[in-house]
Amino acid sequence: MEQSIKMVLMKQTLAHQQQQAKSFHRHQALILMCRVYVGSISFELKEDSIKQAFSPFGCIKSINMSWDPITQKHKGFAFVEYEIPEAAQLALEQMNGVMLGGRNIKVVGRPSNMPQAQSVIDEIQEEAKQYNRIYVASIHPDLTEDDIKSVFEAFGPIRTCKLAQGSTPNRHRGYGFIEYEGRQAAIEAISSMNLFDLGGQYLRVGRAITPPNALHGPSSSSHMPTAAAVAAAAATAKIQAMDAVATNAVLGLSKLSSQLGAQTAVLPGLQQLPTTLGITPAVPAATIPPPGIAIPQQIRAPVPIIPGTTGLSPVIQQAIPPPTLINPTQLAAPVIPTVTADAQKRADQQKKQEELQKKLLEETEPQTLQQQENMSIKGQSARHLVMQKLMRKTESRVVILRNMVGVEDVDDSLQEEIQDECSKFGVVERVIIYKEKQSDSVDDDSDTIVKIFVEFTQMSEAEQARDSLNGRFFGGRLVKAELYDQALFDHSDFSG
Repeated sequence: MEQSIKMVLMKQTLAHQQQQAKSFHRHQALILMCRVYVGSISFELKEDSIKQAFSPFGCIKSINMSWDPITQKHKGFAFVEYEIPEAAQLALEQMNGVMLGGRNIKVVGRPSNMPQAQSVIDEIQEEAKQYNRIYVASIHPDLTEDDIKSVFEAFGPIRTCKLAQGSTPNRHRGYGFIEYEGRQAAIEAISSMNLFDLGGQYLRVGRAITPPNALHGPSSSSHMPTAAAVAAAAATAKIQAMDAVATNAVLGLSKLSSQLGAQTAVLPGLQQLPTTLGITPAVPAATIPPPGIAIPQQIRAPVPIIPGTTGLSPVIQQAIPPPTLINPTQLAAPVIPTVTADAQKRADQQKKQEELQKKLLEETEPQTLQQQENMSIKGQSARHLVMQKLMRKTESRVVILRNMVGVEDVDDSLQEEIQDECSKFGVVERVIIYKEKQSDSVDDDSDTIVKIFVEFTQMSEAEQARDSLNGRFFGGRLVKAELYDQALFDHSDFSG
């Protein structure tokens, strides 16, 4: 029973850890859904301009702009993180291509460094389709839930209307959720009320992409009290033991007849002894106890019988003692091998479970930012690892060539010529020729510069191409070659 309780407790612990890991991955996916990438930002714009442009879709948690330490200017892109995924989704749908600071900004999608994040995001969005919920943002601060409900009731019956509670009573945070009874009502509300002027502010309305209470985070209930866990494990082990006893009883009846026949064949002397001596056995064959209990142990070492000796009744009585005189320790002796095998099997299973749990705990890497910050490196190679990490370069497989050609030199054969030239340094995946205007004039090409992007398969190839091409003359022009930001290139942002 003690071993069974330990096994049940271990299974409960593993199940709890798996549930916690699933909840954590879901929470991490929701955080990723709150982020958007904004590219092609004018160098004249600052963080406050980005915040002002993206705040109508919901409360912004943070804006991260990448700055160049040499020029003291940002690199033309930023990551905007909202408090809820619906705000990020609306920004993706309504801000891509919008003119901001003289440039059409690019809002192309959310970055993801989490393995298999998309599958979790798809699962969350599929679950949200079960609810006819819509998301409403940019709500005037003086409007109440009743005001919003009265406006949106025109499209159909409303189940719930909830605005996000602000820091002070009777104040909301400018956004909320409305759940309709029917799906068609939600669709009509989105198409009719998006960008509707309500109280001097344009509403932003879209479909909810997360189920209710999705942002409550990982379960904080953690472990149940130790006493409750042990009691639950004991009850479970008791039920399992009762099931095992019942199963063994049914199996024992089926094995009894086969074991009885086998034991009788192994010990023929039990039947031959009375026949040889001409004496009727005192115990009928039908009443002989099952083999493996007691009598076979007594018959395996009988008292020697000398042929031709008279008065053999005492010898026979000594050879076959009455069943009532059997020692209880002898009753369990033949069963010991079976019990030992079962115990050994349970011990092996428990050992495997412990090794698996220990391995899982040891191999678990810190997932949250706080855990990664508090992670320590021990051992003699600690200093080497830290220095190696500090000296690590940002990996990029893209080389940008500036001032290589002018607008008038761009033709159909230019791309092929550049690819042939750069193939000397490695395998070229693609070449992109990008014309960037420096003013808003449409017809004037005098202020247009040409950027050439060459993507290799390896970073070492890109570095070799940069070192060889930088400072060379091409058609009377001094070429400037350098590594281009991989994140910008992957998002098709060539404005850097």
